[in-house]
Amino acid sequence: MVIVGNEILGKPANNDEAKEMLRKISGRKHQVVTGVCLTTTEKQHCFSVSTDVTFKNLTEKEIEYYVETYSPLDKAGAYGIQEWIGYVGVTALEGSYFNVMGLPVQRIWEELNNL
Repeated sequence: MVIVGNEILGKPANNDEAKEMLRKISGRKHQVVTGVCLTTTEKQHCFSVSTDVTFKNLTEKEIEYYVETYSPLDKAGAYGIQEWIGYVGVTALEGSYFNVMGLPVQRIWEELNNL
């Protein structure tokens, strides 16, 4: 999920909602939080990973281009950091890049090694 201010942004239902979400994160820092649960036949271990992402002020033209050209509807916060909008929009990242992509691989590796 994406958290901007006190608001949780999930996946947008349509292009208009995707544009609104991108306007909300434009020029701001937000958090991307991924919940993970590792389960074996004997136990379960759950945790979350949070990454701070800062976007530049996006122009309306940039927002419209991204929404019309890419697939924001299957992404929390309506963006993929590994896509064009991430290349031109992200100005700072504190934490795991792969967490923002959707799976905090490094932390999962550490947790698996500790099981």
